[in-house]
Amino acid sequence: MPPIDADIQSRFAQDLEREKLASLKQFAYGLSHEINNPLTNISMRAQSLLASEKDADRRRALEAINAQAFRAFEMLADLMLFAHPPQPNVTAFDAAELLREVVAQQAATAKEQQTKLHLAEVPADLPLLSADRTQIAAALAALIKNALEALRTSGEIQLVAAASGEHFEFTVSDNGPGISPEVRRHLFDPFFSGREAGRGLGLGLCKAWRIAELHQGEITVESERGSGARFTLRVKSLK
Repeated sequence: MPPIDADIQSRFAQDLEREKLASLKQFAYGLSHEINNPLTNISMRAQSLLASEKDADRRRALEAINAQAFRAFEMLADLMLFAHPPQPNVTAFDAAELLREVVAQQAATAKEQQTKLHLAEVPADLPLLSADRTQIAAALAALIKNALEALRTSGEIQLVAAASGEHFEFTVSDNGPGISPEVRRHLFDPFFSGREAGRGLGLGLCKAWRIAELHQGEITVESERGSGARFTLRVKSLK
């Protein structure tokens, strides 16, 4: 039997990936609608009981219930972003300033786990990026959180920003345990857990991937087990 042409194999793999992502989007959309209503009832009931509850222990229990309901709401919002994302609200902004803001937001977590969070010097001639500022910030935060989860304690994370023509690249590198080929195939699946590689992947990476797609870009991953990982968010400056 003759070997299968490499191009055919590649196209087949791409078709399978598209079909898988289409199914995941439909599942996410349906799940969000089914769970939102009971979550709303749980949260409203907990808040109603809190209004008249005097016992301190019961108040703490009700506050915990309400907090967990809101956590689930946030997860569903991420799912909806993956399944039916809003079109980017495009504005021109300073990409270097945004990156510094995102790094500052993650600084406390990095300090707590004794991880060095290093932002490389940004090119002075970095142009303005025309994109959805909130979405790009969310994608960058997800990549940094993923690196922090990989390291857990100590280690180093480096961030680099660069631009070439209409495209911007944000690279997040860590010196953690790396990612096996088996885990790498599922990195951007919702709720996939790569904790055997030191990464609690959940929804963060699939959200970042979706945001990259919305900006006519992609996320690439370079890693080998035991030698860290480098994630590159590449987006197009939208006009």
